Amino acid sequence: MTAATDLPTGRRLDLSDGASGELDALALHLLRATQQAALACQPWVGRGDSDRADGAATAAMRATFDNVPGSGTVVIGEGEKDDAPMLYIGEAVGTGEGFAFDLAVDPLENTSACARAGEGAIAVVAAAPDGTMLRSPGWYMDKIVVGPRATGVIDITAPVEENLSRIARELGKPVDRLTTVVLDKPRHEELVERIRAAGPSIVLIPDGDVAGALHAVLLDSPADVLLGIGGVPEGIVTACAVRLLGGDMQASFAPQKDGELERLQEAGQEPGEPLTLDQLVSTDACSFVATGVTTSELLRGPAETPAGWRTQSFVATPGHRQLIIDAVHPEASPDQDISEEEATHA
Repeated sequence: MTAATDLPTGRRLDLSDGASGELDALALHLLRATQQAALACQPWVGRGDSDRADGAATAAMRATFDNVPGSGTVVIGEGEKDDAPMLYIGEAVGTGEGFAFDLAVDPLENTSACARAGEGAIAVVAAAPDGTMLRSPGWYMDKIVVGPRATGVIDITAPVEENLSRIARELGKPVDRLTTVVLDKPRHEELVERIRAAGPSIVLIPDGDVAGALHAVLLDSPADVLLGIGGVPEGIVTACAVRLLGGDMQASFAPQKDGELERLQEAGQEPGEPLTLDQLVSTDACSFVATGVTTSELLRGPAETPAGWRTQSFVATPGHRQLIIDAVHPEASPDQDISEEEATHA
């Protein structure tokens, strides 16, 4: 049984009673993919082995894509950075017949949170029509993300202080009443100092900038903006969510690893060049799904109940439609042992 809460109205939908037409068919398949990935992680939550958790999530998610209708291409995936044997960039998924789509996946975002049983690990997928997602060999990008009330005012080429002033003015409150979200990384020491000097408070998160961006975009969240450098895959996934939720986002490539600059330049992509939301994902006709792996303010992690394992997911589809979906999986048994082949990256 699956139930969904429509966030703006609180209306309940029972997808087990034939109301699944409320979500498009592709989003339902994406939902199953993130649910299975989240369940597959459970034997590894708190065990200190992020690689095995990520491997289990990747194998479970990949298995669900065999039956997805259409012809999908992974444009943002596990990739060579993670040595992944599946869900790699360029991999074909789906039945191969019908709708052609781009797929961006992160089977386990915030692997360290899963490994230490901390808050905020999620399984996340985004899809959009073929050719509408930015392709890039880069690994890191600078990002600024805001919600619907501050669209059209951000400029990633401007100083952070100017962006904060613009956002505050658009929201109708003093700069020192803003709340920012920043990844707690050494590369952000100067950024944190400048934000604090300007007045806003900062929520420092250890990992997981997709979830961090959602906090900045959702209307009922206390956060106003996400700032700083995170992953390119997470950036494209985030861009889909931002489009669907009516927010705004800009980014620019910000190489952090050896060889990354050369990879970008070979692809004709320059660090520091501003990228608008339209350049990151060029359509509103996309879908975004995230399922909790460990519990946070955003989503609950899977829990065993007498009826089966329960998952909680966030789904966004065109038209600024947002759903929280609680699902019970009677057949699931994620506490079973996972083989070496399934749980590790070969």
